[in-house]
Parts: sequence; structure tokens; C-alpha cells
Amino acid sequence: MRRPLLLSLLFLVLLCTILLSIVIGPAGTPFLDLDQEVTSTIVFSVRLPRAIAAALVGIGLAASGVVMQGLFRNSMADPYLLGTSSGGALGAAFAIVFLNGTLHWVFAFIGCIVAMAIVYAISVRGGRVPVEQLLLTGIAVSVFLSALLSFLMYTSDKSLHQIFLWLMGGFWSVSWSDVTIGLLVLPASLSLLLFSRELNIFSMGEEDALHLGVDTERMKKGLLLASAFVTGISVAIAGSIGFIGLITPHLMRLLLGPDHRFLLPGAMMAGGVLLVLSDTLARTIGGEVPVGVITAFFGAPFFIFLLKRRYAP
Repeated sequence: MRRPLLLSLLFLVLLCTILLSIVIGPAGTPFLDLDQEVTSTIVFSVRLPRAIAAALVGIGLAASGVVMQGLFRNSMADPYLLGTSSGGALGAAFAIVFLNGTLHWVFAFIGCIVAMAIVYAISVRGGRVPVEQLLLTGIAVSVFLSALLSFLMYTSDKSLHQIFLWLMGGFWSVSWSDVTIGLLVLPASLSLLLFSRELNIFSMGEEDALHLGVDTERMKKGLLLASAFVTGISVAIAGSIGFIGLITPHLMRLLLGPDHRFLLPGAMMAGGVLLVLSDTLARTIGGEVPVGVITAFFGAPFFIFLLKRRYAP
């Protein structure tokens, strides 16, 4: 009963966090304003879509992070491990430089998917995809795409600031159309729950999973496809936001244990809470701070704390 109760509590916390994000902001509390037009604009046109988008992106990144860590059996894995972040950044930068930013989110999504497809195609060996090969290929492709991005930034003086802002991640230009796109994260993330049993068995080792009847290659394909889709949508909406997909799985393992049937939904809701809180802080501490800066500022020290606690003698 403990874990279902914690999941229910996390869901309530997520709803309360979204409500808090709507109430808090640099313009104050709009519900206290007698001007209904101002209230409607601030709440329904600015804060509500932004809060929902942040929750959806947090859900997607956390779900993808759990899957990557389970698939690679490595607690250092994150959603961007296989080059999706570099691919998305390159796609968005291309649109910003050559198309004046038109449909940059589409190019970012395409970049994520293409990067993952390249990594997968290079890693295939006789119909199988060794996890170690996938990991090393992902690192190599990510470095190569980052080099292309650096060259593009070096040769684009006028668009450099815009590219930098996108790379740091943020929700300042989010609208209801972005929320509509972001809703695709929910079914894709929930589809990952179908692999919870296989991930639990896979955590014992690929050979053991094969002996226990798990079709590991089918599992890898399904997880990589859904994870790439979720990460692509998230990056397309908000840019590259780090640490949500890395830290959230660790936090939820402390509370819910390693069983992916509970870990996945718990991490999804916790990821939404963390990113909504980070975005609320980003827009209220003065000016419009990129939310990626907030997640890195708090995420890196906290992750070091977790590492110290885990490997303490």
C-alpha cells in the first residue's frame, strides 16, 4: 500500500505545483486584480499553458531517463545519451540560421529522431543491438553533431544569441499550440509502462533476460523508439534542459524502489513537479532566466550529494 499511496500523493503534488505556478509570477497574483481581462490574459494565455508545458516536458524527460538508465543498467544515463540533444540542437540551430527561426521546433524534433536513427543503424550487428555498442556509438554521434553545431554557431554572427537562448532551454515563448504538441508526450510516456516487467528482468542482465523469455531486441527497439519520440517532443518545445531526466529516477528509487511498475509513473510525476517549480523560479527571481540554468544550478550539487551518499564508505 505504501507505493500506491506515494504515487497518489505525487499526483496531488503535481496538481498543486501547477496551481502554484499559475498564482505566482512577476506580475503578482492576478486573481486579486479586479480587471477580468488582465486576469484572463495572465492566467489563461501566459501562465497556464507555460505550467502545463513544463509539466509535460518534465514528465517526458523523467520517463525517458528511467528507461535509459534501465536499458543501459547505468545510473549515469540520461535522455540525451544517444545524441538526441545534439541532434535537436543542430536541427533548431539550422532553422534559426537559415529559416529565421521558422518551424524551429519541427527541425529540432526531426534532429532528435534522425540522431537516434543514425545511432541505431550504426549499432546493429546481425539483427542485434549490443547495449555497449549503442552507448559508444551514441557518444561518438553526439560529439560529431556537437561539432557541426559549433561550426554553425561560429559562422552565424546574427543568430548566435538566439541559438544560445534555445540551447539553455526555456518556456518563455510557449503557447497553447505547444501544449497541444506536448500532449503527445503522455501516451508515448505511458507506453513505456508496457515494458516495466521486461525492464525489471533486464536489470539482472541481458543473458538472464533471454533465458527468462524476454525478447530483448524487441524490447530495445520499442524503448528506443518511444524514448526518442518523447525526448524529441520535449526538446522541440523547451530546448535542451538537463538534469531532470538524470536526477528524478534517483530520487524516486529512494522512495519507491527499483520496480519499474512504480518507478516509471513516480518519476514521471516527480519530473513534472521539478520542472514546473524550476520554471516558476526562473520567471520570478528577476528577469527571464533560462530554466536550463535553474535545473543545472540546483541539479548538479544535488546529484553530487546523491553520489556521495551512495558511495560513502
